[in-house]
Amino acid sequence: MGLFNFLHNPDINQGLKEYHETQSAVLLDVRTPPEYREGHIPGSKNIPLQKISRISDADIGKERPLFVYCYSGARSRQAVSTLQRMGYLNVKNIGGISAYTGKVESV
Repeated sequence: MGLFNFLHNPDINQGLKEYHETQSAVLLDVRTPPEYREGHIPGSKNIPLQKISRISDADIGKERPLFVYCYSGARSRQAVSTLQRMGYLNVKNIGGISAYTGKVESV
């Protein structure tokens, strides 16, 4: 890993391809509820970063694959780190919706 690899965000479009190919995976949006309502990736669950420790309320098992995104990739990186410390085994930061090229839903 290079010294500045942490500055390179993952490709959300590639991450979504992986998500769709992964059986029983969960797509997790860790932005705030107002951000989520403005536009989110269809099928995603909204658990804001500030409430990520309450993910067990969403009845998501620790072995289920989680694909996590936010606006730019910074909050999703924090969420992945927290989830891993909580014992979630298969968690991936797929970056930020700001680079997403697909359709979004609004509530």
